[in-house]
Amino acid sequence: MAPARIERKLAAILAADVAGYSRLAGADEERTLARLRALRGDLIDPAIAAHHGRVVKRTGDGILIEFRSVVDAVRAAIEVQSGMVERNAGLPPERRIEFRIGIHIGDVIEEADGDLMGDGVNIAARLEGIAEPGGISLSEDAYRQVRDKISATIIDLGDRQLKNIARPVRAYKVELSASPDAPKNAPPPLPDKPSIAVLPFQNMSGDPEQEYFADGMVEDIITALSRFRQLFVIARNSTFSYKARAMDVKQVGREFGVRYVLEGSVRKAGNRVRITGQLIDTETGTHLWADRFEGALEDVFDLQDQVTARVVGAIAPKLEQAEIERAKRKPTESLDAYDYYLRGLASLYRWTKEGVAEALRMSYKAIEIDPDFASAYGVAAWCYFLRTLSGWMLDRRQEVAETTRLAAKAIELGNDDAVVLSFSGGALGYVGGDLETGIALIDQALVLNPNLATAWSASAMLRAFNGDLDVAIDHSARAVRLSPLDPLAFLTYSVAGLAHLLAGHYDEAWPVAEKACRERPNFLSAIRVAAASNAMAGRPDEAGRFIARALQLDPELRISNLKDRIPAWRRQQDFANYAAALRKAGLPE
Repeated sequence: MAPARIERKLAAILAADVAGYSRLAGADEERTLARLRALRGDLIDPAIAAHHGRVVKRTGDGILIEFRSVVDAVRAAIEVQSGMVERNAGLPPERRIEFRIGIHIGDVIEEADGDLMGDGVNIAARLEGIAEPGGISLSEDAYRQVRDKISATIIDLGDRQLKNIARPVRAYKVELSASPDAPKNAPPPLPDKPSIAVLPFQNMSGDPEQEYFADGMVEDIITALSRFRQLFVIARNSTFSYKARAMDVKQVGREFGVRYVLEGSVRKAGNRVRITGQLIDTETGTHLWADRFEGALEDVFDLQDQVTARVVGAIAPKLEQAEIERAKRKPTESLDAYDYYLRGLASLYRWTKEGVAEALRMSYKAIEIDPDFASAYGVAAWCYFLRTLSGWMLDRRQEVAETTRLAAKAIELGNDDAVVLSFSGGALGYVGGDLETGIALIDQALVLNPNLATAWSASAMLRAFNGDLDVAIDHSARAVRLSPLDPLAFLTYSVAGLAHLLAGHYDEAWPVAEKACRERPNFLSAIRVAAASNAMAGRPDEAGRFIARALQLDPELRISNLKDRIPAWRRQQDFANYAAALRKAGLPE
């Protein structure tokens, strides 16, 4: 019988493992495994897929991946390591999960089952062994393929004698951004994809009452851009922190960690609309293009599409035209309904009792004009969520029923709209207590639009109440990265504090909960979490201070009625632990 033919090929190989895995698993094996599973689903596997990788095998805390090119391999590695910097921020060193990665291109033998063998694999594995925790090591062969194709700094480490490799291998180190111990004002790293912040457009109408219209135009452009998975788009709530402020685009780029900025103006006069825009490279200050788009008011959605297409064409020319077509949405045929919707959004972002009531009224007006306007139903459902979360609910039974009705109608009409799914899922999960459906809807929203900070924040909230605590913490971090200056970030910080509290991370819980309280001093949910986490961290004076504040805002708050105020709990033990922490903080029975 003739010997089996050996299949050889040239492949880019990435080998990775967790630094200090035995120590992490020894301290808390179940929690470490849960965090690794969350990282795999949220960060690692999406990065592999986005850069055309194939998982050859997983070995406990390690993974071996084959890529089509070294450039793809290095870009995937940078995306994972940069993502881990965000996820480890705020964690003590002994609690951080840090990967070591080695990359090599070489000749390999492919087995019948798809496994890879040979020196090409062995060298990648040995390079992983010399990488620092959180670092990436390259062979000289790999370095030659990427040195002019990636923007990261690469440092020559010289010849290294690797274990069980006959000849010395020249090794290189990819220089990444600062560690989690870097100062808090250190700029976030540039994502390994085109990244953009859309700043508030100037209202050139000469009428301050038209401000909501200019803001709405920008919001729709951000939403259209964020649907492209190949882009990294800063959320609206963060970029609007620059509204009415003098700005330097280079500073904007550093603050948000983006390469491009879009700025412009909107003029609405009678039945005409004019949108101007200019796209700027934040590293050089160079204007990549500037243009004007003008048409009748009924053409406003087409004008938005033109702006979006020009931006995409300038910064990501390889995006398929099909992606551009999928990003175009005409939310309603009625401009009057759209006008009410924009007015409602402007009121919603104030997050006051009066503002939410006005947003709800505007949403109902939009629905009355266009009963098929999915976004208006979604915003109305979200208004009821905010009323429940903030303690402003008037009639619980009626409002739960109405929230469920609105969310169901929004989903029926807009099941391919990430914002609609996010608002509806969050409302159903928190107000209606249907966590399973809410999480499924938000997961679908994140598939449609991975740049939607609201969806990541809503996911974190529902995951916390569902007992998926490490996922909740990770998703909170993603929301903050996408919207680092969000004036509504106090909600995300409050959720992260709750997740840390329920997970028993008391020393991580109270600082982030107190941060939420500093940003919104009257936000009762964050105040309760701050009281509970301070009590469990052995800080009774601080816990008592927050309980006093909670009772000042909600004099009827008691352990006995706590569940009425926080309806969404899957695990009764989580609620029992939360109640016990508040009891320890001094909340009356």
